[in-house]
Order: sequence, then structure tokens, then C-alpha cells
Amino acid sequence: MPSYVLLLTLLALLLVGALPVWSYNATWGYAPSGAVGLLLIVAIILLATGRV
Repeated sequence: MPSYVLLLTLLALLLVGALPVWSYNATWGYAPSGAVGLLLIVAIILLATGRV
């Protein structure tokens, strides 16, 4: 399995996990989605440069 498929699957799971739909994480603010966004930007840069 190519590594980019694994990376995209992991990022998709992180994005779903960062959604504030449960009561215990509704007060977390933008921190989880901001972290996932940062990881997504790093992944896009790595894919664009051909390092993954």
C-alpha cells in the first residue's frame, strides 16, 4: 500500500475526530482542527516536493 494512502486515511480520521460534536470536546475551541490543518499543510508540502 502506498504511503500517501495511509497518510490521507490518517488525516481523514483525525479530521473527523476533531469535529466538536460531542459534549466533552465542545469547549476545546479551534485547537484540534488547527492541529489537523497544520498536519494537512505539512502533508501537502511533503506530497508536492515528492518526499512521501
